[in-house]
Amino acid sequence: MSVYEAKAGEFQGETAVWLKAGKYEAAILPEYGGNLVAFRDVEKGYRFLHEPAEGGMEDFKAHPAIYGIPVLFPPNRYEDGKFPWNGKTYQLPVNSPRDNNHIHGFVHTIPWTVEHIGVHGTESVVTVAVQVREGHPVHQYLPFDFTIRLTYSLSAEGGLAQHLFIRNDGDVSMPCLLAFHTAVSVPFAPDSAAADYLVKVTIGERWEMSGRTLPTGGKLPLSAEETALQGEGVNPFAIPLDNHYTVKPQNGRNFMELTDKKEGITLVYDAGTSYKQWMLYNNGAREGFFCPEPQINLVNAPNTGLPAEEIGLFGLEPGEIWEERARLYVK
Repeated sequence: MSVYEAKAGEFQGETAVWLKAGKYEAAILPEYGGNLVAFRDVEKGYRFLHEPAEGGMEDFKAHPAIYGIPVLFPPNRYEDGKFPWNGKTYQLPVNSPRDNNHIHGFVHTIPWTVEHIGVHGTESVVTVAVQVREGHPVHQYLPFDFTIRLTYSLSAEGGLAQHLFIRNDGDVSMPCLLAFHTAVSVPFAPDSAAADYLVKVTIGERWEMSGRTLPTGGKLPLSAEETALQGEGVNPFAIPLDNHYTVKPQNGRNFMELTDKKEGITLVYDAGTSYKQWMLYNNGAREGFFCPEPQINLVNAPNTGLPAEEIGLFGLEPGEIWEERARLYVK
C-alpha cells in the first residue's frame, strides 16, 4: 500500500516541507525562495535534482540558482540593470559586476509563505506564495502589486507536478517575466556515471550573445551536438553550454528528457508550451549537474527592441492571471 504524506520538517537543519507518495519523496525550502530542492526515488536511491551535499547548505545559500528548482522573477540578465516598462525605466541592482548586468531577479532568495500542506487522494501537496506590496523588498525595484503562487503535487503515478500562478493585484499593467533555473543531477542514479547519460531538449534556434551574455538579436547555426539535442540526444557535458534558444515543441510538448542508458530509464521534464525560450547551462561542461531552464522571455527582453511576441515580452493588466503547469516524471 502506497504511503502519502505531507508535513513540515527539516532539510539539513533548515525549515522544509516534505512530500511523500509511494516510492517518491520531495522537499521544498519555503524560507529560501520556495525552492523545491529534492525529488527522489527512495527505493532506487535516485536523486533527480541537484541537491546540496550533506553539510553543503552554506554553498546552497551562496549559490542558490544551481540547486533544485529556483524561481527567477524577472529571469536572467538585464543590461546595466535597466528595466524599461510602459514609458518608465526601473533600475535593478547590478549584481553581476563582471558584465555590469542585473541577473536572476529577486524571489529565489527571499522567504515564501506556506499557504497549504495536505494529502488529497493520491497526491501529497504543498503551496507556497509571495505577495509583493509596498514595503516588500521587491517592490522598491519593481513597484507593482502581485502574487506568485507555486503548488507542487507528488504522486506515485505522475511524479512531481508543478502549478505556477501569477496575478496582477495592482491597478497598472505589470511585466510577467519568469523562469525556472531547474538543476538536474547527472548522474541521478548512485551506480551510474555521467557518461551513461543522454539529454534531449525541444530547442529551436540559438540566439547570438554578446560578450556581456546579452542577445544581439541575431541567430547562430546549431552545432552538431546542438542538433543532436533536438533528436537522438547527446551527453549533457559533450560541449560547454551557457546558451539561449527558442522553443520548438515536438508533438505538442515542450520538454527535456534525460536518459540513463545503464538504468534504462528516462527523466522527463515537461515544461509547458507557454515557455517560449530555453536556457541550457552545464557549468563549463563539468559533470555533476545540468540546468534546462524554461523561460517565458528572451534574456534582456525589455531592452532588445525585438517584437514582443517573438521574445515573450508581455504584461498582465490589473486583475489578470497567468498560469502554467510542468511535470517531472520517469518513463
